[in-house]
Amino acid sequence: MTQSTLSAGTSISGYHYASAALGCAHSYLLPVLQAELAQITLPVKKVFDLGCGNGSVANWFRQQGFDVVGVDPSEAGVVEARAAYPSIPIHQGSCYDPLNERFGTFPLVVSLEVVEHVYAPRLFAQCVRELLEDGGYALISTPYHGYWKNLTLALAGKMDDHFTALWDHGHIKFWSPKTITQLFVDAGLVVERVHRVGRIPPLAKSMLVVVRKSGVDRSP
Repeated sequence: MTQSTLSAGTSISGYHYASAALGCAHSYLLPVLQAELAQITLPVKKVFDLGCGNGSVANWFRQQGFDVVGVDPSEAGVVEARAAYPSIPIHQGSCYDPLNERFGTFPLVVSLEVVEHVYAPRLFAQCVRELLEDGGYALISTPYHGYWKNLTLALAGKMDDHFTALWDHGHIKFWSPKTITQLFVDAGLVVERVHRVGRIPPLAKSMLVVVRKSGVDRSP
């Protein structure tokens, strides 16, 4: 997601995107994501992009040979995505909608740099679980937070920039490996591993979380 210039009180449906190109975060997220795709076994190459934004990651998956469906709450993002990638089904929607009833289930769900913007993250995790087939995988990324990174930001006087308090629809949840793991475990999912990416691990920019839905119902 890119920063919005919207006025206060505007619905997140108005979240703006400057273009349909990949963003700077994708330069370190996509190589790790691609390595994970080489490790996991999927019955078919089919993926649901939850919070697809401008469609750039959905298009990346299409280039890897996947059938892709994407949703995003941003009207501007959906318009941008449909114009740039007309062959990919992109729809307006969010994790608060019954997406599985509309689109079915998938062997793979991806959601990059989204959960930190979500006001009710437990509903996000529940949505991921409902979209996954039994045995399916979710690849979720979010900015990394930990003691040494937070201390470094504080000492450098960067906390105001980092917390983005003046960014409409910006980051409102700040996840560590412990809390993001707990989020998905509480939703009845299995967290198989957490990659810290973008810098050396103690100062990592983001995490890529590998989540699996087992055949056993672990939901609350």
